Amino acid sequence: MRHVAIIGAGPAGLMAAEAALAAGASVSVLDAMPSVARKFLMAGKSGLNISHSEDEGLFRSRYTSPDGRLAAMIEAFGPAHVVRWMDGLGVSSFTGSSGRIFPDVMKASPLLRSWLARLRERGAEIHVRHRWKGWDEDGRLVFETPEGRRRLNADATVLALGGASWSRLGSDGTWTGLLEVRGVEMEPFQPSNCGFCVNWSPRLLEAQEGAPIKGVRLSHDGKSVEGDVVITRRGIESGAIYPLAASLRREIAASGQASLIIDLVPDVDAAVLAGRLSEANPKQSASNRLRKAARLDKTKLALVNEVTRGTPPKDPHALAGLLKQLPLTLEATVPIDEAISTAGGVSWLALDEDLMLRAMPGVYCAGEMVAWDAPTGGYLLTACLAMGRWAGHAAARS
Repeated sequence: MRHVAIIGAGPAGLMAAEAALAAGASVSVLDAMPSVARKFLMAGKSGLNISHSEDEGLFRSRYTSPDGRLAAMIEAFGPAHVVRWMDGLGVSSFTGSSGRIFPDVMKASPLLRSWLARLRERGAEIHVRHRWKGWDEDGRLVFETPEGRRRLNADATVLALGGASWSRLGSDGTWTGLLEVRGVEMEPFQPSNCGFCVNWSPRLLEAQEGAPIKGVRLSHDGKSVEGDVVITRRGIESGAIYPLAASLRREIAASGQASLIIDLVPDVDAAVLAGRLSEANPKQSASNRLRKAARLDKTKLALVNEVTRGTPPKDPHALAGLLKQLPLTLEATVPIDEAISTAGGVSWLALDEDLMLRAMPGVYCAGEMVAWDAPTGGYLLTACLAMGRWAGHAAARS
């Protein structure tokens, strides 16, 4: 029987184990942490958004990768497959008003317990506290364990080592050097689905740190997202900015900063807004005009004063235009370890159609360690599951 070693016990690694077992292989899953799937469990603490119910073509368009391989993997195991897979584990699901798919129990832990039980029933051996250190001179996998160094022979290996954020949960990106010395092409890790740094004034932070800017439209590079954002000590953070993170990150890398456009009143046309401002009592202060005519709350008022340095335009049309397109300068991303996910990792140029490393026959890669990107909303987890399934099947049959 062919033996497949899977290094990394997150969703990609566990799905690779399931696929390899189904293809008739014996499977060992090894993870550096004291318990498995720690980032998966953390993602599910406030509700495990595992996939999305939107049109399949639109769903696949959310991903950034250089060719059609990732899309093919998601077509083979997409949102509908994820729902049926959960059903098979005895975990029913529901679709929220936003189209996002969740397990009925909301949390990740019941799903993970059922999944691990099924893997063990099918013969998977799962080992924790096994930190992968590469290969020895005989091609055996080497691990550091509490009992000392361990070596393992495998007919094929699936690496599902995660990206480079949330290192305390196991995704620290330190494995890159083990592959680079063997000629595997890498792309630098970058924060994705992350907050951004803004040079706020002390006055704004004193009054507004932690406050939400509610009901705005954020725009950058031709893409817009509606939602709320939160003012943090370092800048801004929220799920609404994550879909724009990749283009903002690119502009910061090219120019040293990026301009995020904020529509503070997305439900009001600019001409209507200008009319309301024109009708306001000219004796009112600028803040009162904005509060009454534009219906801005104190946090939005503070943001306008911050951007204009306390001198918003007096002309109603210019002021309306500013409220509809308020430019906020972003100076950097938050540190990579604080990002929800990372872009970069193993280059697709280093992988064949089966996710096998061209430089290392018999070694496959899956999940966030590969250089692709996607927003939150169920896209990240679905792709990790799809890639793990693809790599596990290939490792078992090659």
